[in-house]
Amino acid sequence: MALGVVGLTIGLAVGGVVLLGALGFVLQRTVDTEAFRTADAVALLAAEDALPDPLPVAGGQVRVQVVDGQGRIRAASIDADRLVPMVRPERLNRDGRQRLEVPAERVGLVGPVRVVAVPAGTAADPLTVLVARSMADVRHSTHVVRTILLVAFPLLVAVLAGVAWRVVGATLRPVEALRRGAEEITGRAGAGRLPVPASADEIHRLAVTLNGMLGRLESARVRQRAFVSDAAHELRSPLTNIRTELEVAQRLADRTDWTAVTANLLADTDRLSRLVDDLLLLARLDETPAARGTGPVELGALLTEVAARYPSPPVRVTPPEGPLWTIGSVEELRRVLANLVDNAVRHAHGSVVLAAETTVAGSTVGPGVGAYHLVTVTDDGPGVAVADRERVFDRFTRLDDGRARDDGGAGLGLAIVRELVRRAGGSITLADAPEQRGLRVCLLLPASPAEDGQR
Repeated sequence: MALGVVGLTIGLAVGGVVLLGALGFVLQRTVDTEAFRTADAVALLAAEDALPDPLPVAGGQVRVQVVDGQGRIRAASIDADRLVPMVRPERLNRDGRQRLEVPAERVGLVGPVRVVAVPAGTAADPLTVLVARSMADVRHSTHVVRTILLVAFPLLVAVLAGVAWRVVGATLRPVEALRRGAEEITGRAGAGRLPVPASADEIHRLAVTLNGMLGRLESARVRQRAFVSDAAHELRSPLTNIRTELEVAQRLADRTDWTAVTANLLADTDRLSRLVDDLLLLARLDETPAARGTGPVELGALLTEVAARYPSPPVRVTPPEGPLWTIGSVEELRRVLANLVDNAVRHAHGSVVLAAETTVAGSTVGPGVGAYHLVTVTDDGPGVAVADRERVFDRFTRLDDGRARDDGGAGLGLAIVRELVRRAGGSITLADAPEQRGLRVCLLLPASPAEDGQR
């Protein structure tokens, strides 16, 4: 604010100086123009050898003399000196028009005197017309303007500073309210919101945007707390089992079946290792931005590779009619299919079928309409209720029925699958298995633009 007032003061001061300079210049040019007009009229009379005596002039602040080459006065106005020329002969230029400053006492006028000289007469008898004009009026006018500026300048600066202070203060008042609100939010727990001004301006939009950001941060904080709480709960179970096994073995050292204890500890350690790996993977997926994959992946070959991990049925593959290419990370897509097949095998009664085909789905995946590949994993297990088909993708979610009871799992498999599918630019949904009791997982992946070239 102070810097703005200083800048305004400097600007007004410079403007005042320029105004005074321009006013003085204009008034002086006006005096010169009138003097030259009078001198030209007298020079015309001199050229016609018709100089009257005395020379006619308008106003009492003008003096006119006509002098010859020797400095003698040939004619003069009624108030002009007839013996002493207004300008010494050596200062005159007989061939051009001149503007001169002379002392006031030499002319008999008040204040600074401006004299213009205009050549006249003939080559045989050269004359010079001198017209003197008092600059007292010009000096008085500039003095009055300067006085007005000196008096009005501080008042104007004070008024403008007050107006600027009120306007800037009114403009920054919502910003100060936002600052106080932000200070209160940082000093207390729980969700907080910044005050939103009523005016529909940039401050209003900023407050709305910041409140949206605070809402997203609060949601992330709630998810993080829930994630940490659930992770701690899941980690406690295998650690408790390991501690219990070791304490019992320590107390009953002579009667302990160390082979069985080792097997139990290895099982709990494997479960703990899988849980830690899943947590690290989810943390990495949350931190890294979603990005389309690194290269083309052929889905038919990937389905066959995943199904080959189960050498004995029930897993079988319905091969597509031709190669189906998508863009993504082969490791991430392999992890997706492996998790889905593991789930299906765990809960299937008889068989698990993997299939892939090309479909067109714009509204299912995104706003644009384009080609997608549909990968399905179908089993004949107990299925999932329609009300729970979205909830099963949440982290650490277990349903009450036997299908979602992951033997040793923590309810992270489908959450990982959804995050990896989103990174690949696709979507995943659950549906009833056709013509049988069970569940079908529908995975939509975008078709690769290079698919035609691969074919």
